[in-house]
Amino acid sequence: MVPQIVLILLISMAFGVSSIPNASSEITKSRNHNVNMTHVAKSTEEFFPTGRKLGSLKGSRKLESLNESRVVLSGNITILSENNTFELGFFKTNDETKWYLGIWFASVPTPTYVWVANRERPIKNPSLATMEITEDGKLVVKEDSRTIVWETSNLDKAKDVKLLDQGNLVLVSSEGNLVWQSFDFPTDTWLPGMNLTATKWLTSWKSSTDPSQGRYSLRLQPSSYGEIVLVYNGTYPYWSTGNWSENAFVGVPEMTVPYIYKFNFISPFTPMASFGYSEVSLENGMPPPLTRFIVDFTGQIKQFTWFQQAQSWNMFWSQPENLCKTYGLCGNLGFCNSKTLNPCKCLPGFSPLDSDSWDAGDFSGGCRRESNEICSKKDGFEEVGMVSYDGARVVSITGTRSECERECLGNCSCIGLYHNERTKLCKNLYVSLLNLRNLTSDGTIEDKLYVRVQGGGNAQKKQIQGRLLLIEMICGFMVILSVGIGTFLVLKRRRIRKKNKEEEDVFPIMNLKVFSYKELNAATKGFSEKLGHGGFGTVFLGELSDSSLVAVKRLERPGGGEKEFRAEVCTIGNIQHVNLVRLRGFCSENSHRLLVYEYMPKGSLSAYLRRDGQNLSWDVRFRIAVGTAKGIAYLHEECRSCIIHCDIKPENILLDEDFSAKVSDFGLAKLLGRDFSRVLATMRGTWGYVAPEWISGLAITTKADVYSYGMTLLELIGGRRNVEAPTSARGEEGGTEEKWFFPPWAARQIVEGNIAAVIDERLCGMYDVTEAERLGLVAVWCIQDDESMRPSMGMVVKMLEGVVEITMPQPPKLLQALVSGESFHGVGVGSDNGTSRGTSRSGGFSSGYNPQLSTVSRQSQASV
Repeated sequence: MVPQIVLILLISMAFGVSSIPNASSEITKSRNHNVNMTHVAKSTEEFFPTGRKLGSLKGSRKLESLNESRVVLSGNITILSENNTFELGFFKTNDETKWYLGIWFASVPTPTYVWVANRERPIKNPSLATMEITEDGKLVVKEDSRTIVWETSNLDKAKDVKLLDQGNLVLVSSEGNLVWQSFDFPTDTWLPGMNLTATKWLTSWKSSTDPSQGRYSLRLQPSSYGEIVLVYNGTYPYWSTGNWSENAFVGVPEMTVPYIYKFNFISPFTPMASFGYSEVSLENGMPPPLTRFIVDFTGQIKQFTWFQQAQSWNMFWSQPENLCKTYGLCGNLGFCNSKTLNPCKCLPGFSPLDSDSWDAGDFSGGCRRESNEICSKKDGFEEVGMVSYDGARVVSITGTRSECERECLGNCSCIGLYHNERTKLCKNLYVSLLNLRNLTSDGTIEDKLYVRVQGGGNAQKKQIQGRLLLIEMICGFMVILSVGIGTFLVLKRRRIRKKNKEEEDVFPIMNLKVFSYKELNAATKGFSEKLGHGGFGTVFLGELSDSSLVAVKRLERPGGGEKEFRAEVCTIGNIQHVNLVRLRGFCSENSHRLLVYEYMPKGSLSAYLRRDGQNLSWDVRFRIAVGTAKGIAYLHEECRSCIIHCDIKPENILLDEDFSAKVSDFGLAKLLGRDFSRVLATMRGTWGYVAPEWISGLAITTKADVYSYGMTLLELIGGRRNVEAPTSARGEEGGTEEKWFFPPWAARQIVEGNIAAVIDERLCGMYDVTEAERLGLVAVWCIQDDESMRPSMGMVVKMLEGVVEITMPQPPKLLQALVSGESFHGVGVGSDNGTSRGTSRSGGFSSGYNPQLSTVSRQSQASV
């Protein structure tokens, strides 16, 4: 009996030994190649129906089962999803000693990370790092053979790991059940198919190069579960979508426009609430573009869409729009100014607490005194001005400012004081100052902030005196060297003349001045006075040596070389028309690309479309409409190369001293050759003015500018922006403002012959009825859904001037769907033709109608 048992054991051992080489061979093979994992382009719920069972997916590859921990990937090996949309592996940002396991877009050339596993515990040596499934069925990340830096929390034992093509990393059991998924543990990115719940939210990176948890998160409001909020440090909400109302959030009117998104809110206003979104196919049957929402390290939520033609991410929406409304952005004693390239700076006498983090965009450390001392009896106070603040502990003191200063200097935790010169009231500030930013003075605010600094004002005076003495010494030295400097200037002048002659030989027909970067830097006083910011760059006010004012545009992404840039500038410079802003010169020096335009003293048209802004007479409005149309028609039909503007909006329509309209920013988008009628161009338009074919990713023509002109014309007629709060809701405190989408309602009124309802009420009936009806009909013709139905800009000019008869247009179907409440391209609303203009009782986004949403099982859906 014993020999038989021994024989059986030997046979079993023989079979066991023979299986090991096969397993080892398979593991080695998986290490040497990228492993393509299973994917089906649907939501995770479709993968895992009731019972959460994965099942057998065709074409999937499962790693061979072992009785011990098995390696899934290691070192520089990566795993691709089936359609090569996403990639899983180890990555670093800019520190060679910090490596992370993460998921990123594989088809995007720019590294774009959507999920990070060990964001709090980076790996030092990637060559020893592995991702393994342990014997108890958990997925772990190891820094070496013995150190685990991250592991999943699943209770059920997993057998396989799969990377789905929607960017979801999942673990499944031997029965095919889902036991864990990365979508339940998001980082800073919100992908289609991912839901936000009471226990799942997004958390920002700490900085642009540090994926550890930052200070900002996006989550459902835990008290009501009916709105989404941005939260600082998990406790302080500083931005909200507003409550969910039938098919959209009341504070996000863009959700009601049918574009490429389908939003789902299951069980709102309950602890079981779950909000997510998916993409819908385009009208042409093409798959939707890659898209993502992200909680940026600056505290803003941003929405991006990938444009294949431009090979870049385009941002269409972000909140809060004013970066300085992000709570705690600049940290303690950091001053915020959203109009500058770097929004945060330290107050006088202070410097960043962590310069490296500050340079990387992480301002949370705030500022500290430039001296090493916490406080000193020799401290003084530096005036900052009228600013707002948060976070400080305030102690009111009755007495003079001197008494207030003495009280503050006696306590090291006192960092400054607020003082009112008229009322003699004083407030001492303790511990910290957050969210410092300028207040808009209305004549009633008289409190000034004085911050505690080393040495105070007297020290600064001594520094100024020392600098003046140094300047005097330098001037004396300059006199001695005047002969040498004179010789240098003569030689430099000859060199400049030679360079100008060479430029004239290269571009003999270009009647433009070539500026140096130094000249424009001096003219704009270091680019300090910002006039505006657009899709192509930032505009600054400048004063040339001849005392003439100019507008200097600094291009942010010029692209191309110097020769190509000069060729495009030559084309723009030769375009001369009374309704186009004249280009006076340019700068193309090293990486600097700047354009110098004539200055328009009356500013842009957008400044006159505010209810509290200056009112324009009807005659001026009509001249602006005709002048703008003539300028665009010239670009389309009379230039040697047809130019599509791509960004027609009130901000790009400038007014001269006589309120004559001039179109700006033309020629900065792609040029159309005469031999081509269409071009695939980067989407540069502004949300609300872009034609439907742009959003769908279709090719565009000059008719895209016609659509944008029509939208702008509606704003000019109504004397208001197309999206804003109605008059009845404006100025109310403590309530939620309802935002109103103007075009659907205006188009319906114009087609029904009720132009008087659309006209700006500030005109008090003082307008030409015939001209008003003509402008209204032209606007409706311009915003037709089908670009072939829109007139050319040349025909628009004739229609405005009364040369041709204007027939009655049909209301645009896309806008009509909003007015009538009918379903259009996925908008699931019931039929209700009511056209009441007031605010709805429930509060929300109104477009002059009252749609009733069909609900099924408490699930609300909206297509955007």
